[in-house]
Amino acid sequence: MSAATKNTKNQPLRTRRSLRFVFLVLSVLGVLRGYSSVALVAQSAADRSKPPTIGQPPQLNLPEIQKRTLSNGLAVWLVETHEVPLVQVNLLVKAGAGDDPAGKFGLASLTAAMLDEGAGTRNALDLADAIDFLGASLGTTASYDASAVRLNVPVARIKEALPLMADVALRPTFPDKELERLRQERLTALLQAKDDPASVAPLAFARNVFGATHRYGTGISGTETTLKGFTVQDLKSFHASMYQPGNSLVLVVGDVTADVLVPQLETQFGSWMGTSAPRKPVPQAPQVPQGQITIVDMPGAAQSQIRIGWVGVPRSTPDYFTIEVLNTILGGSFTSRLNQNLREEHQYAYGASSRFDMRLSAGAFQAAAGVQTDKTSEALKEFFNELNGILKPVPDEELTKAKSYVALSFPSEFETSGDLSAKLEEMAIYNLPDRYFGAYVDNLQKVTGAAVQKAAETYIQPKRFAVVVIGDRKVIEPGIRALNLGPVRVMSVDEAVGQ
Repeated sequence: MSAATKNTKNQPLRTRRSLRFVFLVLSVLGVLRGYSSVALVAQSAADRSKPPTIGQPPQLNLPEIQKRTLSNGLAVWLVETHEVPLVQVNLLVKAGAGDDPAGKFGLASLTAAMLDEGAGTRNALDLADAIDFLGASLGTTASYDASAVRLNVPVARIKEALPLMADVALRPTFPDKELERLRQERLTALLQAKDDPASVAPLAFARNVFGATHRYGTGISGTETTLKGFTVQDLKSFHASMYQPGNSLVLVVGDVTADVLVPQLETQFGSWMGTSAPRKPVPQAPQVPQGQITIVDMPGAAQSQIRIGWVGVPRSTPDYFTIEVLNTILGGSFTSRLNQNLREEHQYAYGASSRFDMRLSAGAFQAAAGVQTDKTSEALKEFFNELNGILKPVPDEELTKAKSYVALSFPSEFETSGDLSAKLEEMAIYNLPDRYFGAYVDNLQKVTGAAVQKAAETYIQPKRFAVVVIGDRKVIEPGIRALNLGPVRVMSVDEAVGQ
C-alpha cells in the first residue's frame, strides 16, 4: 500500500469525501474541456430567432376491441394492454340524470352514489375494507347520459374483486342510515355553494339557458326540494328499472385475455336478468330569448363570475371536428383568444375559456371567466370583442396552430387503462364507430378555414346570447347597463339556482 493511500485512509471521513469530490470535479472538467469547443459550435448553430416548427402528430395505434356477449345478452368489450399488471373493469349503464323523472331531478346521481353504501351481505365499511384489502379501487358515478361502476384492480386479484363489483352494481341494499347521511352531505354542499360565486355560476347559467323544467336547467345532484323528498323506494325503483343488462355494457382494459376473463364475467353477471324500457331522449331545449342579461346579486363578492352563451349542439353533430378546432381558437386552450385577451393582455382574470358541452341532447355553449369586480363591464366588452371577432375568417397560421394543438395532445388522452376505458364509454354512449379515435387526427386535419367560419356563424351569435353575471350588484350594475347589451334583470341566488 502506498504512503498516499495510507495517508488518505487515516484521514477523517469528511476529509476523504471532500477529496473524492475534488477528484470528481477535476475529472469532469477534464472531460468537458475536450468537448467544450464542440458544444459551443452546436450552441452557436441553433436558430433561436423563431420557435421550432410544429412536427407531425404521433401515430395513434389503438389495440383491437374484442367484443363478446354473455348468456343474458350483456355485451362485453375488451382491450388487451399488457404493459402493467392491472385491469380496469367498467359497468356502463345507459341511464343517467337525463333519465330522471320530472319532479325528481337528482335521482340518478343519488342512486349511483348509494350503490357502494351497502351491497350484498356487506355494509359500507365492510365493502370498503374488502376492496382496500385487494389493493383495488371501486367508484360509482352518474353523468347526464350514463351511470357507471368502475373497478381498478391488480390482475392477480381480479377473480376476488369481481364478486364485490357485481354486488355493488346488481345487489345494492340502499340502507336508510346511509341515505340520510348522503342527503345531508348534499344539502350542506348546496347551502355552501350559495356563498361561492364560482359554484353558483354554472347552476345559474344552466337555469337561465334551459329553464327550471328542462332537465339540463338543474344540476345533476338536484335541488334542495328534490333531495329532501327522495325515499329508499325511489332509489330502488330507479335501480330496478334502469340498471338492466339490455341497456348496459362491460368494458375491460388491462393485462387480461378474453378467454380468461369472459368466463369470470359470466359467473358474476350472466344471471342478471330484466327487461329495460325504451329510453326517452332528453328533448331539445328552446333557444334563449334574444340578448338577455341577468345579474345574480352576491353583495361583497371579490370577483364577478361571467357566463355567456346559449343552447349548443348534441354530441352527434356532424360539425364535431370543426367545432373542436373553432373552440380551441376561441377559448379551448391557454393560447386561445379569450385567455390571451382577458388574462395576458388586460389582466382582468386568471383565465378565460369557452366550451361546447355536448350530450345526447344539445348542452350549452358557454364562454366563462371569473374577473375583478371593478373590471366587470370592461371584461364583458372584451368577451364580446372576441365573440364577434371569431366570426371573421381565421388566419391560416392560427388555424394550423389550433389543429396541431388538438392533434398533438390527443394521444395523451389514452395513457392509462382508465383513460382508454373512458374513451370506450364515450364510444358506447354516443354510438361511435370502432375506428373513430383511430381516424380522429385525420378528421381534424381535414377541417378548413371556410368550415370554421361557417360553424362560427352558425353556433356563435353574440347578439342572441344569454349573459349571466354573479357578483356585487351595486358595483357592477351601472357598468353592465352602460354596455347596452340588452335588457337587464336582477335575481337572487335562490332564484338563480332553484330551490
